[in-house]
Order: sequence, then C-alpha cells, then structure tokens
Amino acid sequence: MKILLAGGGTAGHINPALAIAGYIKSKRPDAQFLFIGNRDGMEQRLVPQAGFEIKSITISGFKRSLDPKSMLENAKTVRRTFTSSAEAKKIIKEFQPDICIGTGGYVSGPVVREAAKLGVPCIIHEQNAYPGVTNKMLAKRVKKVMLAVEAAKPYFKDAPIVVTGNPVRGEILTADKKSSRAKLGLDQRPVVLSFGGSLGARRINEAVADLIARSGKDGRYQHIHAYGKYGGDFPELVKEKGADIENCPNLDIRPYIDNMSECMAAADLVICRAGAITLSEIQAMGKPAILIPSPNVAENHQYHNAMALVNAGAAEILEESELSGESLISKADSMLQDEETLAKFSENSKKMAITNANERIYSVVKQVLNLV
Repeated sequence: MKILLAGGGTAGHINPALAIAGYIKSKRPDAQFLFIGNRDGMEQRLVPQAGFEIKSITISGFKRSLDPKSMLENAKTVRRTFTSSAEAKKIIKEFQPDICIGTGGYVSGPVVREAAKLGVPCIIHEQNAYPGVTNKMLAKRVKKVMLAVEAAKPYFKDAPIVVTGNPVRGEILTADKKSSRAKLGLDQRPVVLSFGGSLGARRINEAVADLIARSGKDGRYQHIHAYGKYGGDFPELVKEKGADIENCPNLDIRPYIDNMSECMAAADLVICRAGAITLSEIQAMGKPAILIPSPNVAENHQYHNAMALVNAGAAEILEESELSGESLISKADSMLQDEETLAKFSENSKKMAITNANERIYSVVKQVLNLV
C-alpha cells in the first residue's frame, strides 16, 4: 500500500497527517508513505523528524490587502498555482500512490487536485467546525470528506461525509504524567505548559511573560513555554521583567515544543489557543486549560471551540480583550490552588475526547481502497 499525504503550513494541518500515517503504519508495517509539503513550511522539519519522507512544492495564499507589496505577492501566487500543480503531478506520477490523503493548508490543494485528475482515490480531513477554503474547494473531487465535528456538515452539503473526529498522535494517548515529569527533570511543584501556536502569538507571549517572570523570581511554578517562530524577543522580555531564564532551572523556554506529548502529560495546567487539534489533545489527556481563542480566524471559530469546553466544565476562557499579565496570573493561581476543581476540569475534559478517530479514519481508508 502506497499512501500520499498532503498538508502543511501550520502544526494544525501537519500533526493530523502525521497521526494518520503513524496509525496506518502500526496496522500495515509494509505500507509506504510520502508527504508533499510546501518548500518553506514547518513540515520540512516535523515530517522527517517523525521518520517519514517528504518532497516539496512551492505554493502560497492570496493576500487580501491591495497595497503594492501584497499585489506583488498575489501575482507570485497566481504563477505558483500553475507551477505547484506541475510539481505535484510529477511527484505523484513518480510515487504512484494507491490513495491520497489531504489534511488542509495551501499545499493540499494542488496535490489532491492533481491526484484526483490522475485517477488516484482521494480523501480529505477537516479539523475545524468552520472549514478551510482549500477543503471546501476539494470536497467534490474526493471519495470521502472526513469531519472532526458534526457542526461542519452544513459546509459540505453535497459531499460524501463521514464524522471521524480529529486524529490524535499515539504518543498523546499513551504518555504518562509520572514518567514524563521524570524525563523532563521536573519535581512536585505545579507545572504550567503554555504556547501560542507554531508561529507564536504576541499577546499570549506578553501576558505569559509576567507569569513566567514571577515564577522565575519566587519558584512557585515550573513553567514550559514555546514562544513560536516570531517570538524571538521573548527571553529578553522576561529578563526585562526581572527573571533571567538561563539562571532559573524551573523555567523551560524554547521556540517550539517538539516533545509535546511529554510536556502536556507533565502539565497540571495548559495555557493556549483553541485550535481544533490542540483541543483534541487536551481532551485526550484530560488536561485543565485556560483557553485564549485567536480573534483573527474565520467565523471566530476558536471562540466556539473554546466555549464547547467551557460549557462542559472542562476549561476556562480568557478572551484577548481581557488578556493581561495580571488577569492571566489571577486565573492560573485560582485554578492551580484548587485541586478539587482541577480534578473536575480534568474529568470533564476527558469525557469529551474522541480517542478512536485514528481507527475511524483507517476504516475510511480501507473502505475507499476496498480492503473491507
């Protein structure tokens, strides 16, 4: 079985593809996998790190602004629309896949489209309640549209739909708190894990810096924080607030978290955005969370994602309009100082988890390939 996967741009599109590939590999060790990613995307690091081969095309999205720089970028995007299709077609013909799986992001478009034209059966997976443009455009070209949630159904009215949930990496399901803490060199003090996504989130970094600086000075919490690709000034920001990261052993500050399963397993509290995959992982691990939805997403879908957990008593929400170092510290202290409430959040979060999404997706793959 030869499986082609396409998805990239952000961890939200890459990690589902890796989870799908990892699960299929566990069931079919003889299967061959090839990822196609954007030449400059973070998939170039994450996919080989997970042990899979990746080939590249160059693709980009359109800018909405009409300023000269954006118009120039849009002209390049138009050209890349044609060149990326040719690049994808060449790779597909060389690999000759039995099936193509798209998980979203710009790169998914030309790959799935060209695979379908070449007669390769294709399926796509949509992680959010409000679908991305690429998947909506591809829906009529594929054998199955796999959805994470029922709420996405209205956007795919005439498509062959199946609800599978979001795929969660196997290590997320099996990671253990005690052993993860030992591996990370953590003691019995509360552990806070925070991140704003692979690119970073300026407002989260600014607020978290206050909490981290205080922990650096009083040692109250152990804190793991990823400041993202564009947050390189974060260590200096914490230093300005009175804590030198290099001399605070209870602080683990880095650009990106590659061992998320261990870090999340070790955490007593997670502070993060409300992206679909992140929430699926939080639920699978039953982690109490403070969710800070991004206001810069289509249809404000992260807010609705977050409120699903809040209404189930599984998380707290802190909108950016209310976000500050002071408000974040207050909410984190309130949660971490109440073990009974933390336990209730954890229990309610775990109740929401769909932990067999990988199995459901594999069933779709087998069905499309007539293996069942």
